Amino acid sequence: MKAAKLVFGLICLAILASNIWTMSRWSEARGVYDDICYLRQAHLFQRFGAGGLDTNVVRDDDRYFEGKMKEIAFPEWTDQLRWPCHNPMRGGKIVLQYPPGTGFLLALFPEGHQVVPLYIAASLVVCGLALTGIGLARTLPSVVGAGLFGALTVYLMINPAKASYSIAPTMAVCAVAGFLTAVWLSRDKRSVLLIALIGLLLGISVNFRLPNALLAAGYFLFLGIPFLWTRSLATFVQGLAFGAGVLVGMAPTLVAQAINAGSALATTYGSADVVAPAFDLAVFGQYLRDMQFVLIVLAIGATLWLLRAGEGHMRQAALVVAGNLVVNLGFFMSHPIFTPYYVVPIAMLSLWTLSFARLLQPAAVPEAASTRHEPASLGAIPQ
Repeated sequence: MKAAKLVFGLICLAILASNIWTMSRWSEARGVYDDICYLRQAHLFQRFGAGGLDTNVVRDDDRYFEGKMKEIAFPEWTDQLRWPCHNPMRGGKIVLQYPPGTGFLLALFPEGHQVVPLYIAASLVVCGLALTGIGLARTLPSVVGAGLFGALTVYLMINPAKASYSIAPTMAVCAVAGFLTAVWLSRDKRSVLLIALIGLLLGISVNFRLPNALLAAGYFLFLGIPFLWTRSLATFVQGLAFGAGVLVGMAPTLVAQAINAGSALATTYGSADVVAPAFDLAVFGQYLRDMQFVLIVLAIGATLWLLRAGEGHMRQAALVVAGNLVVNLGFFMSHPIFTPYYVVPIAMLSLWTLSFARLLQPAAVPEAASTRHEPASLGAIPQ
C-alpha cells in the first residue's frame, strides 16, 4: 500500500514537473484572440485597480490593445468595432465580452509574465488534491484508481486546459469544490458554512466563464427537490446558504455587466455567442472525436455505478452529479458551437466529487459494501 501510494505520488509529481517545464516555454504572443483579450482585461486591472471592470474601448488611450493587434497583423486594428472579443452595447460603448475573473488573476502577475505563473499555480492546486486523494485511499484498488485519476487530472492542465486561459483556474476550482462536496455529504450533520463555501467557489468560477453558472445546477436540484417534498427548515437553510454563496461569488461579474452592459443581468456577449438551443449532429460528432468524450463517458459511467451500487453519502454525491450532468450536457449538446473545453469543467467537477466521495466512505463500511444492489430512494436523502 505505502509503496503503491509512493509510486503514484511520484508519477503525479513527475507529470507536474514536466508540465511546469513545458509551461515555462509558453509564449504569451501566440496570436489567439482570446489570449489577447484576457491580457487586455489584466492590463486594465493593473492600470485602474477595481476600475478595470470598465472595459470600454475608450480606456485604451495608452494604445495597449492596438499594439497587440499590430503584433498579430490584425488587418482592421484601427476599427474598434472590428476588434475581436469586443461587442457594441447600448449608448455606443464597445466593451470586452468576457467576465473579469481570468483577467483579474492574470493581473496578479507582472506584465509579460502572467500566463505561465497562472497555469503553474492552478496546476499546483490540482496536483495537491490529486496527492490528497492518493493519501486517503485505504485499499490497493482505491490507490490505483486515485493514482490514475490524479495523473490524468495533472496532465489535463496542459491539454485541453491550454486552449483557454479561463480553463486553468476553472480546473482548480472544480477540484477544490469536488473535494468539499464529498466532505459536506460525508457528514451526518451537514455544515451550512461548508455548503455556503462550495456555493462561493462555484460562484467565483462564473467570473472565469459565464457557462460555469451551470455547475451549480445539480446542487440546487439536490437541495430544492427534497425541500418541496418535506418543507424542512434545515434543507431550506442549506439551499439559502448555497445560493447566497453563489451570488456573492459571482458578484464581480454582475457588477462588470452593470458597468459595461447597463444591467447586472445583461450579458456583454454578442449575438454570435447567444444562440438558441439547436441539436446539431455535426457538433455532436466533434464531441465524439474529442478528449472531452472520454471524460464524459467516465463521469456518466461512475455516476451510474454509484447510483446503482453506492450507499449513504456516495449515492448522495452521485445524485448531485447526476443532476449537474443532465443540465450541463443538455445545454452544451444543444449549443451549436463546439470548443475543445466546453464540457471539461462539468466532467472534472463530477469526477472529483465522485472520486472523493468514494475515498471518504466511513472506515467501518467494508469495501464490498459498494457492490450491494440496494438503491435508496431520493426521499431518503438526510435532511
